[in-house]
Amino acid sequence: MEELLSYILSVQTLVLVLVIFLLKSSIKFVPQNQAYVIERFGKYQSTKEAGLNFILPFIDRISADRSLKEQAVDVPEQSAITKDNISLHVDGVLYFRVLDPYKATYGVDDYVFAVTQLAQTTMRSELGKMELDKTFEERDVLNTNIVASINDAAGPWGIQVLRYEIKDIVPPQSVMEAMEAQMKAERVKRAQILESEGDRQAAINRAEGEKASVVLAAEADKEEQVLRAEGEAKAIVAVASAQAEALRQVGEAAATEEGQKAIQLDLASKAIEAKRAIAKESSVVLLPDGATEPSAVVAQAMTIIQQMTKGS
Repeated sequence: MEELLSYILSVQTLVLVLVIFLLKSSIKFVPQNQAYVIERFGKYQSTKEAGLNFILPFIDRISADRSLKEQAVDVPEQSAITKDNISLHVDGVLYFRVLDPYKATYGVDDYVFAVTQLAQTTMRSELGKMELDKTFEERDVLNTNIVASINDAAGPWGIQVLRYEIKDIVPPQSVMEAMEAQMKAERVKRAQILESEGDRQAAINRAEGEKASVVLAAEADKEEQVLRAEGEAKAIVAVASAQAEALRQVGEAAATEEGQKAIQLDLASKAIEAKRAIAKESSVVLLPDGATEPSAVVAQAMTIIQQMTKGS
């Protein structure tokens, strides 16, 4: 009896262990951003996504574990020839992810190797369409064209290429020396252009300054001449006015008895002075006559003044 109980206990323990093993084999926890490809009897059965999943023990098996995350693959350095027959060494980085685990498993043997080789051949093809200068200036266009070409070919593999980045483009040493000489000449050219532009602007500024100086000097000279002319005109008018006023006052004074006496005295004095001057400068002595007497001269001058006074 004890042997039977021991046997039954052993069988129950074995069954329990078998059940636990079967449960453990049938329950599969798939991590986030991963997918399990399940085969049943060697044939594709299903794709298990993230979470709790069940399979049949001994019948189903995990054929492939595919990561759905974005992956970065280094594209090895390779040589390529540009449109203008320049040999380059180019390398880059490829970013892609698996969209369809089924196609990635059964569409290609090694999708990472396949997409890397496709990136290399596509890069050589795209570089062959461009000249050397364009490869440096249009890297974004080159990267975009490579991504589009790879996606067209990698569609049956369930792969999506997100972007391709060229790391280095290395031309031959002779080409690098020529490019360096060209860049140096371009920098010298720009420096000379800037210097000539500076000289031209300085000359323009000096000419404009001299022009403004001449204009200001001419305007100042013009204003000076105008002011001088106005001053001279005012002076002439003032002198004429003073002379007119003096003559008017003399005329008014001459119309009076005192004025007549003053005029007679002045004329007599001037006549005597004139005779004295003549006598001093001449060796001939003139005898006085009636016409040359101071009184006669004064009388004649007075007659003229009276006639002018009556006429006025």
